[in-house]
Amino acid sequence: MAARMRRFLTTAVLFVAVAGTAAWFLTRPEPWPASHWEGLGEPDVANGALVFSAGGCVSCHARPGAVEGEAQLVLSGGLALKSDFGTFHVPNISPDETAGIGGWTLAEFGNAITRGVGPHNEHLYPSFPYTSYARLTAKDVNDLFGYLKTLPKSPDVAPSHELPFPFNIRLALGGWKLLFYSDAPRVTVDTSNPKLARGQYLVEGPGHCGECHTPRNALGGFEPGQWLAGAPNPEGKGRIPNITPGSKSIGSWSEGDIVTYLETGFTPDFDSAGGSMVEVQKNMAKLPASDREAIAAYLKAVPAVQ
Repeated sequence: MAARMRRFLTTAVLFVAVAGTAAWFLTRPEPWPASHWEGLGEPDVANGALVFSAGGCVSCHARPGAVEGEAQLVLSGGLALKSDFGTFHVPNISPDETAGIGGWTLAEFGNAITRGVGPHNEHLYPSFPYTSYARLTAKDVNDLFGYLKTLPKSPDVAPSHELPFPFNIRLALGGWKLLFYSDAPRVTVDTSNPKLARGQYLVEGPGHCGECHTPRNALGGFEPGQWLAGAPNPEGKGRIPNITPGSKSIGSWSEGDIVTYLETGFTPDFDSAGGSMVEVQKNMAKLPASDREAIAAYLKAVPAVQ
């Protein structure tokens, strides 16, 4: 009997060890190989500024209360993002060497922004939209990093996230990524058309439009087949609208209407952008006209969702 029990316990321990090793292997952080960030040369800071605008970095990382001008370029973080999983506090991404990312390498920055892997090889929470930024090219990441280094330093340290168990266990994020992280296109459009290809890159990548405009399941992943179909407002009241061609309101807009809205904030019926879209529109207005046209073309080409 004792020998049989020992064999059972030994088998159980081996099973747990093998299962644990397999789980770790499947859910471990996966940064890019070092070669991905090599040979990029000096960053194009002017392009980095455009990536910065397209990515809406100011909207979350500017010091709370900074509403315009140079004040918004002090990226001290601190904004509290409330969610069903707890409260996330946006970090300092100024070039301060201690409080911000001034001591980071390009690889550390790039892996954080596109792979959700922090400088200590830890999983990052997807409140930071790396599931969209995953589509950024290495060149755009290099240019963005170069631009961020030109901005003012801030010594402010953002509070730690306030997350209940089990959401405070970062290891579990590896399982979440296994389910929901991908750098594949969200939908199929004719990427042989340069305008559509550019629009897809901007909307699905740096613009991270789906983060607000796509509904999510109970685990926080996007609902399949509902790309840009509208979702509950993460700030509380109302809904973020459906922006596919199947929308009852925006679906009737022409490409020109969308371009004008992104440039000026005015809708075809002379209404204006409101809520968090105000900041998004201001960022879009800083892009070249060709980029706003590409975004409009893509939005008219995505599958219509009623």
